[in-house]
Amino acid sequence: MPILNRAAELQDEVAEWRRHIHARPELLFAVENTAAFVAEKLKEFGVDEIVTGIGRTGVVGLIKGKGDGSRTVGLRADMDALPLTEITGKPWASKTPGKMHACGHDGHTAMLLGAAKYLAETRNFNGNVAVIFQPAEEGGGGGNLMVKDGMMERFGIEEVYGMHNLPGLPVGQFATRKGPIMAATDEFTVTIKGRGGHAAQPHRTIDPIAIGAQIVTNLQLIASRSVNPLRSVVVSVTKFNAGFAHNVIPNDATFAGTIRTLDDKVRAQAEARLRQVVDGICLAHGAEADINFHRNYPVTFNHADETEHAVAIAGDIAGEANVNPEVDPMMGGEDFSYMLNARPGAFIFIGNGDTAGLHNPAYDFNDDAIAHGISYWVRLAEQRLGA
Repeated sequence: MPILNRAAELQDEVAEWRRHIHARPELLFAVENTAAFVAEKLKEFGVDEIVTGIGRTGVVGLIKGKGDGSRTVGLRADMDALPLTEITGKPWASKTPGKMHACGHDGHTAMLLGAAKYLAETRNFNGNVAVIFQPAEEGGGGGNLMVKDGMMERFGIEEVYGMHNLPGLPVGQFATRKGPIMAATDEFTVTIKGRGGHAAQPHRTIDPIAIGAQIVTNLQLIASRSVNPLRSVVVSVTKFNAGFAHNVIPNDATFAGTIRTLDDKVRAQAEARLRQVVDGICLAHGAEADINFHRNYPVTFNHADETEHAVAIAGDIAGEANVNPEVDPMMGGEDFSYMLNARPGAFIFIGNGDTAGLHNPAYDFNDDAIAHGISYWVRLAEQRLGA
């Protein structure tokens, strides 16, 4: 079954919503205007129940089907933008310097609004559809807060599904996989405490820069020598700050970075090994270290049965040849993971075509994907809840 005729009819209108949101980007939880726009549209569609303020600024709309079924399926989109300055030059480009929708959350929100409009018009399902509009995916953990606010229990959500655009994947195609599809994204900050002094007398110092450099190099051995090579782990040091003059060895040095894994055992192993490397090298050179390790988003783990449903629906929309059911996992993070930890479900990628990459100031969501996304959401809700 190809894209729905009604979804194709809605495409231009939904694209206008998308461009309205795109021009007015908001960050993290400060998505009040976007959330108000979403809530107003849901009200306009005749959605049965609209609740705002979940997870601080999240919005959930409940659409009741024609039957008397009580099961509820959740469909989720994210609303927040990124702290980047847009360079697309599009007529709908960001009006706020330093903020832009560089990850396509404007498109995700618009597609789910389009699906909500369709589902509220037809109600061709037996049960309830909860359309979930989440703040603060880009580092704020808004999905976690919505779950902690009792969203699943309040709306009786039994299954939950997410979707994200993917540059490089042709428009009209989908990709997903069972099991881990996105990585856990832990963050660390390490401060090496040495003893400063004159650069001409390094023997009188405990050089935190030299020690830190050894640590940074040895952290790469976590992936190459500590973890099974068949298991994925990425250790990246992304900041290193130390010193203030050419002829002074400083007292301390600080570096920070991220560890990304697809397996909880590897996640724990990598954290433990990082601590051992830092403490061991510091001990060998007479320095001390403060380690601040923050466990960020968990692994985004697709449940088997729900992923099969998602693949089947995507195949109905796009054709089996245009659905990759075994896409390689990605080492980026996604806080939809918290919702998948709370309820069974699946996360899928939808093609954005040959566009700039995500988190790039030249990126823009491809409006040609809209009808495909709406069709996927509608068919998924109808299939999971029956007629």
